[in-house]
Amino acid sequence: MLVLLLGTGIYLTIRLRFLNIRRLGFALKCAFGLEDGRREKKTGETGRRGKAGKNGRVSSFSSLTTELAATIGTGNILGVSTAMVLGGPGALFWMVAASVTGMATKLVESTLAVKYRGRNEKGQVAGGPMYVMERAFPNRRIGHLLAVSFALFAVCASFGMGNMTQANSIADALLVTFGVPKAKSGLIFTILTILVVLGGIGSIGRVTQFVVPFMGIAYMVGTVAVILFHWKNIPMAIGGIFTAALSPQAVSGGLFGQVTASAFQSLRWGVSRGIFSNEAGLGASGISAAAADTEDYIKQGYISMTGVFLDTVVICTATGLALAASGVLGATDSAGNPLTGTALTLAAFQSALGEFGGQFMGISIVLFAFATIIGWAYQGERAFEFLLGGRVKYNLLYRFLYGLVAFAGCICPLQIVWSLSDICNGLMAVPNLICVLALSGGICKELQRRDKNFLFD
Repeated sequence: MLVLLLGTGIYLTIRLRFLNIRRLGFALKCAFGLEDGRREKKTGETGRRGKAGKNGRVSSFSSLTTELAATIGTGNILGVSTAMVLGGPGALFWMVAASVTGMATKLVESTLAVKYRGRNEKGQVAGGPMYVMERAFPNRRIGHLLAVSFALFAVCASFGMGNMTQANSIADALLVTFGVPKAKSGLIFTILTILVVLGGIGSIGRVTQFVVPFMGIAYMVGTVAVILFHWKNIPMAIGGIFTAALSPQAVSGGLFGQVTASAFQSLRWGVSRGIFSNEAGLGASGISAAAADTEDYIKQGYISMTGVFLDTVVICTATGLALAASGVLGATDSAGNPLTGTALTLAAFQSALGEFGGQFMGISIVLFAFATIIGWAYQGERAFEFLLGGRVKYNLLYRFLYGLVAFAGCICPLQIVWSLSDICNGLMAVPNLICVLALSGGICKELQRRDKNFLFD
């Protein structure tokens, strides 16, 4: 799976002639509403700005924050610490490297999702890889089979990766930081989840528009504070990360204690945790992208692409550098077991900010994970709806069931939850990547033609 995901990203990067890198600045301007209006006139696309959730549509920014809510979660905090313990500090390098090619995959899959979106029985916009497969795949019979397979796996992933892993991290963070029993955490967040997701994409979009920017900025401020506190260690930390990533020999010592890993282990864990974090190639974020209130599917594809950059290149890099510079990698607990996951990240923040650092990290994990839960609720619901032929009368059943699964995630053993998530990721990626590769020729030419002719000055 790692070869398929990484290989697809590299292939599309080359086929797009590095548009994912060359046009990143334009994509960020579009995402934050800073794009020059003259270009809007050239394309003839302005996008509608109706009521949030009307006809299943939300603004392009709400669409992006819903995507980010689904991707910015435990992978940005706990996934980074897990990768750097199991794959060594060099795993951070491969997380970032994989995200650069992942932007190409996200650009293509999100552009396709918006271009080929459909409608449910109420006339609301509904899109995602399953609609692309059914409407545009060269062989209609195979396309339908891929569409049903993807939708089924996406529903499973919404319960696993989108819900249970996040709920489990919330329960762990509240238990370690504030001593809240896991069952109590499960009850509280089950109720909160149901209250938010009952309102559909309109309610989810309004919540993510507030929560995602707030938690992202707050977390980055705290992380930068930890890095600056250990500023003397920054050169050694960066050098160690590059050495560990590219050296064929296992590395340890210095800032990294007894953490050891070969270059292959760094590659493996860096790529896998990076994909878990930004979800490039899995296809689910295309479901949120398709809800954007615009007909300019290429521009929306660029906006969606920025999610990978913000998620991994910015937030994961900051987390990894804080872990490396603080010197907590390789640290052990009172029983002599290596610190990892929540405990390792808490130790990094406490090293600079004391008791407040631990509390800050605990709250950050809760916000990040809860945002992912509600972001994935929409994506899973659209896949569930597709399996029922676009009928929406069972959506309430899915929303209540989704909320109850959050309780199960809080009290289930960690290993079971993460194993289920990895399996769901792999199953969902296969039909999506088959579709992306099959349709890449036409959409890549369209992206290049748009780029050359009139999209940019």
